[in-house]
This record gives sequence, C-alpha cells and structure tokens, in this order.
Amino acid sequence: MYGENACPNAQEPPGPPAPGALVVDTGRGDRVGEFREVAGPYWSLRPVGGGTEWEAEPHRVRLALPMEQLRARTAWLNARSRGEVL
Repeated sequence: MYGENACPNAQEPPGPPAPGALVVDTGRGDRVGEFREVAGPYWSLRPVGGGTEWEAEPHRVRLALPMEQLRARTAWLNARSRGEVL
C-alpha cells in the first residue's frame, strides 16, 4: 500500500524542479532545502527560510515528501519563535 509519504520513484527527474520547490539532498544526509537554480553541473539549494546556499549533484537530489516538507517548515518556524533566526 502506497500513501502520500511513500518513497518516490527512484528514477531521475526529467529536469530541475521549479524555483522554491523543497528537495532532499541525499548526498548530505537527507538535508532538505529549497531549489534555487542550476549552477553549471550542480543545483543550488538553500535551507528552508533562508541561509547559506550549497551546491548539490542533481542525481543525488529528489523532491521532498509531504512529511519531509512539513518537518522542515516546522523546524524553521520553531527556530524563528525561539529567536534563533529572523
């Protein structure tokens, strides 16, 4: 049985996602970030809510599952409420 939080198809996406889409960088410990742009052979990602961008290899990036998106946004909102981020 596959639900909305099941693992996505392991095939590579046809191209880069839309700017702002939440993705998971599996090359950096499943770090969730927002897709920014294509930078040469890499994709530029940044943390949810802003921060320093990093580059990821496209074959190590997948779209974030709904649960992963919720977790990343909640973590950012909690950090903001504690005054750790603006």
